[in-house]
Amino acid sequence: MRFERREHRPLYLMILTPLLAVVAALALAGILIAIAGAPVLEAYRRILVGAFGSRLSATETLTRATPLILTGLAAAVAFRARLWNIGAEGQFYLGAIAVAAFGSNMLAGLPAPILIPLLLVIGAVAGMVLILIPLWLRLRFSVDEVVTSLILNFIAVLFVSMLIDGVLKDPTAFGWPQSQAVVDHAILPKLIARSRLHIGFLIAIALAAVVYFIQSRTVFGIRSRAAGLNPSGATFAGVRLGSTLVKVACLSGGLAGLAGAVEVMGVKGYVTTDLSPGFGYAGIVVAMLANLNPLGVVLAAIFTATMFVGADGMSRSLGIPTYIADVTVALSLLTMLIAVFFTQYRIRR
Repeated sequence: MRFERREHRPLYLMILTPLLAVVAALALAGILIAIAGAPVLEAYRRILVGAFGSRLSATETLTRATPLILTGLAAAVAFRARLWNIGAEGQFYLGAIAVAAFGSNMLAGLPAPILIPLLLVIGAVAGMVLILIPLWLRLRFSVDEVVTSLILNFIAVLFVSMLIDGVLKDPTAFGWPQSQAVVDHAILPKLIARSRLHIGFLIAIALAAVVYFIQSRTVFGIRSRAAGLNPSGATFAGVRLGSTLVKVACLSGGLAGLAGAVEVMGVKGYVTTDLSPGFGYAGIVVAMLANLNPLGVVLAAIFTATMFVGADGMSRSLGIPTYIADVTVALSLLTMLIAVFFTQYRIRR
């Protein structure tokens, strides 16, 4: 028995793969729920009710999904070109703190129609700057970007902590370590009144469509995919690998930085060191669940947000630890990796 690489991956297999992976993960997580002494189907029903059973819970789920879509896109774009960006968490925080700095002081006098787009661009640029450091180290010294981008996460968070305890500290926060708040007219408009769901959700979906178009219909998209499939072959065919990776890095880091900007301008209004519960790392899971497909990232992000938000209600009603959501998402990633392997290889006897 041996594994043989498929020459062509059928469309039905590409569609069924994520669905089967999620079903398998839910089945495996159901075993743990049963061991905990709760009815499995009722537990999953409570998760759905907790995530979409009311107007409040549905808007909270979509609000939670918004930064996951953007960080998921950041990971999907980079991984497609074999640029292993593990630093979306740091890029998220750098985009957030840049928005807090410019939106609370330097640009506060600008009108909202100019200020809001400008702050979003500033957040994206901040994320770009951070990812270019590990890319430069890779291109110049062949340093593995997995290590450098991961280390930069911790450096970025410590840098943000220094700023919000120093020059950007809010004097009205009674000593609590948080940045100054962005001005009121820099807050993103709400999609639904009396909820936290903001226009950033629509921005994230629009960007998913834009990224899909770029990857599938533009020369740059074809070059970035070629760089990921076979770097040597792409170079031989005339693709300038260095410049292509720089563009990919800017797009990936910009999306992650934009996620931080959107979270500050749409939800919090200021920056703290616990602004992100791991959006950057969860974005990697979202990208893999979507099989690196930008449109699939939207669905994968909503699924992940459903598990996290719904698990709280399920935990309170059935007495099951909320960590079951983390376990389910992790199992989804593992089953997805296995499923992707079998879309690329078949078993031959």
